[in-house]
Amino acid sequence: MKKFREIKSNAAYIDRKNIDTDAIIPKQYLKAVTREGFGENLFDDWRYLEPGNLGDDHSKRKKNPEFFLYNKKNENAKILVAGDNFGCGSSREHAVWALMDYGFDVVISSSFADIFYNNCFKNGLLPIVLNKEDINKIVTNINKNNNLFTVSLENQCIYSNDFKIKFEIDTRRKEVLIEGIDDISETLKLSDKIRDYENNKSVKTPWLFNEQ
Repeated sequence: MKKFREIKSNAAYIDRKNIDTDAIIPKQYLKAVTREGFGENLFDDWRYLEPGNLGDDHSKRKKNPEFFLYNKKNENAKILVAGDNFGCGSSREHAVWALMDYGFDVVISSSFADIFYNNCFKNGLLPIVLNKEDINKIVTNINKNNNLFTVSLENQCIYSNDFKIKFEIDTRRKEVLIEGIDDISETLKLSDKIRDYENNKSVKTPWLFNEQ
């Protein structure tokens, strides 16, 4: 998992509440089990004017020109700002994969669904919870084309030319993102202890380790 300390980027704002994981990445794309390739299907049902399926050449599908991702000011945005209750619905981890594969490193909302929120930290996406007043400050800057922000995880701050906004994050989860540690990496840190336990166990209960 890549390390996260600070990014500087424009932000894209989607003015919708209760965006569920099926809207983020529709169910027909969940057959894929690798983490790459989901970006072109992010918000698929809203982004294209015709339905798509896994394996389609999406470059040939008719795009929705009104969709926010196609607004020039949102090009290459690494920060997504969304309405309340982002990531609700089913627990598909693919939703986080799709956001990251598209290029987003940060998602800002006033609230997240619990499972989605947890999945973010397992994959290196930073979810930031802000009150609506602070979100409105960011959206106002976006609408004024004053759309460049620095997100510092170490300082737990969002900076712009006009303001500084503090955000809260669990200490351990902050460390996980800064160090780029996923569940597997965390387990591998205990390799020596696991090996010692197995060696001791094999002496005390050798019959459990007999090969058939």
